[in-house]
Amino acid sequence: MIKALIFDVFGTCVDWRTSVSREVAAVLPGVDAEAFATAWRAEYDPAMARIREGGRGYVPLDDLHLENLRKVAGDFGVSAPDSLNAAWERLDPWPDVVAGLEALKAGHIISPCSNGSIALMTRLAKYGRLPWDCILGAEIAQDYKPKPAVYLAACAALRLAPDEVVMVAAHNDDLHAARACGLTTAFVPRPAEHGPGQVRDLAPEADWDIVARDFHDLARQFAP
Repeated sequence: MIKALIFDVFGTCVDWRTSVSREVAAVLPGVDAEAFATAWRAEYDPAMARIREGGRGYVPLDDLHLENLRKVAGDFGVSAPDSLNAAWERLDPWPDVVAGLEALKAGHIISPCSNGSIALMTRLAKYGRLPWDCILGAEIAQDYKPKPAVYLAACAALRLAPDEVVMVAAHNDDLHAARACGLTTAFVPRPAEHGPGQVRDLAPEADWDIVARDFHDLARQFAP
């Protein structure tokens, strides 16, 4: 019996690309805001990879984002204030997310299982009115997805077996990693995450336990 759903956040729950572009445009009006946001996001995985591979101790994503901001600003030949890093705390939820989460929360524990820090996820939840029951993810595991420790630490924190927990994501690689840890899997596509040219994660790439059109559909599939 499923007792909890844990969620990828960046891309699955919130539209980081449009939201970060908006913040960049406001602070750096002479810069191609979408290109800057995309370049900033592109530094995300390489920065975490050094930690996942053991080349660096755990560093919260807030600090990695700031390091990446400074690098990208240099690449674009501009000076960006450190305050722009708070853009990641002001990401708009996709239109179906808040109502879908509220419906799911009525019968299940819901929580992020994100690479974002507890502080970042808390502030993002305040901004977007995301009704989490608690904040789980990378910081409690001191590691980054898709390392098994992140998924298993979330289950352990809830005192649930992995098969009692659903990992919800718009990214097939996230779900492959969660399934390998014994979690139930749910795919919700976000075909606009990377803009009109998106070519990946447009459809499920495995026989995930649940496939939903959006969070409304996901909630319907879990309705009693």
